[in-house]
Amino acid sequence: MTTPGYRTELTAAETKARKRKLLRRDIKRDWQLYALLAAPVAFLLIFNYWPMLGLQIAFKDYNPLKGIWGSPWVGFANFDRFFHIYQFWQIIENTVILNFYQLAAGTPLPIILALAINYAARKWFSRAVQMVSYAPHFISTVVIVGMLGLFLDPQMGLVNHFFNLFGINSVDFLGKPGLFRHIYVWSGVWQNLGFSTIVYLAALAGIDPSLHEAAIVDGATKLQRMRHIDLPGIMPVAIILFILNMGQALTTGFEKVLLMQNSLNLSTSEVIDTYVYKVGLASELPQYSYAAAIGMFQSAVGLLLIWISNRVARRITGSGLW
Repeated sequence: MTTPGYRTELTAAETKARKRKLLRRDIKRDWQLYALLAAPVAFLLIFNYWPMLGLQIAFKDYNPLKGIWGSPWVGFANFDRFFHIYQFWQIIENTVILNFYQLAAGTPLPIILALAINYAARKWFSRAVQMVSYAPHFISTVVIVGMLGLFLDPQMGLVNHFFNLFGINSVDFLGKPGLFRHIYVWSGVWQNLGFSTIVYLAALAGIDPSLHEAAIVDGATKLQRMRHIDLPGIMPVAIILFILNMGQALTTGFEKVLLMQNSLNLSTSEVIDTYVYKVGLASELPQYSYAAAIGMFQSAVGLLLIWISNRVARRITGSGLW
């Protein structure tokens, strides 16, 4: 006669053995699928997870001659150094304002454009709008900044020539700190508006047409159909994109900011990414550990913001990333 506790252990062991048997059977039956899966899994392990071992340099005084493992451990000294630099709050403020400004400007416009294209009566017109709006996305960042320099140049720029026709003095747009954020954000919206619309057009295509047919029979206008059918239908996609964008609240990408940056607008254009680039790569004595610590700080804050925004979105709308 067996005790209840022994029987429970035996049942758990039998369950594990059964699961292993089923797994072996599935692998043997569908080995081709597992073989296809092996390549991307190996890619993730080698190029995404294995390099994470190098994050330990954020807690060390990294010396290339001694290597990662041989460099002395300094704990949180690199983080403490970043938190106490005199530009800390200015850099954080510039980064947060630039990202949230970009998020506020870039979130509703693709939805509006997608709805407009979806309801366009002439298919040739909607296709033409799509092509014209998608095209700027494929222009490189360097070319975009070069175009901004040509258009906004205080001496030869097209915009200032137009101002001069009406007796308005030339404006050094890229030299004014107060104008930097507006130029950066709205040039980015213009460049990525059409491409961002693709996601919402795909979501609109997945809405059941019978809902629109019933609404038309009931006499609903286009605006009413947008409000009560289309917007609720694409809301889960919009929420997921919003949550993912929240994870980049401290990450702007340094390329465009660095190219638009100059000594005159530095008070509003210096963000975390450009600061990391300057201290980690562009300085005469690269500070790898210091730059890695700042990067880890960005990642930690981004992960926290994703978790918070997902919880808030799930509580308010009932849908989230997980």
